[in-house]
Amino acid sequence: MHFEKGHMYHIYNHGNNRQKIFFKKENYHFFLGKLKTYILPYTDILAWCLMSNHFHVMVYINNVELVVDENGFTHQVTDSHLMGKTRTLNQSIAILLRSYTRAINKQNDWSGSLFRAKTKASCLDCSIITSPPYYIENGSTLIHIPHVKTEYPQICFDYIHANPTKAGLVNHDEKWEFSSAKDFAGKRNGTLINKTKALKLIQRG
Repeated sequence: MHFEKGHMYHIYNHGNNRQKIFFKKENYHFFLGKLKTYILPYTDILAWCLMSNHFHVMVYINNVELVVDENGFTHQVTDSHLMGKTRTLNQSIAILLRSYTRAINKQNDWSGSLFRAKTKASCLDCSIITSPPYYIENGSTLIHIPHVKTEYPQICFDYIHANPTKAGLVNHDEKWEFSSAKDFAGKRNGTLINKTKALKLIQRG
């Protein structure tokens, strides 16, 4: 994955062979804690949704690399009083998935990979978008976006929150507990997302 500071990205992955990655409520909460620990120091999280066999996170990149102190905490690379190794956002994502996998394998008495080998990250507002500006669902749904740089973030934002509704799990996006749709609907005041920044960056209308 290639990340650039000052841009928005959609990060997502599925369970291996589309197997479940969340088995009970505690698993969802545990994963959200991992996002706060490993992703939030580098980003502002704009939207997220956890489904039983996959996850979506929409972020704005503030840092692609941070200093890691002797206690494992991350700091700005520009903190001149800190010496030590650095950790990239890519590495932090890998640590998140490995540590979550270890916990689920222990819970279920499993071994091996839980997630697909490659986590995907699509830039939503880059000058040249390498990922196609549409989503294909079940091989049939095509969304064409004429003004990619301004409209793609909004399409992605809505797509992430609509996952549970499209799957028939709820009849309104904000009713799904494990999604930031509830926060944007004013029904929860979660601390994971930067709601102010999301509303500023994402075209509404």
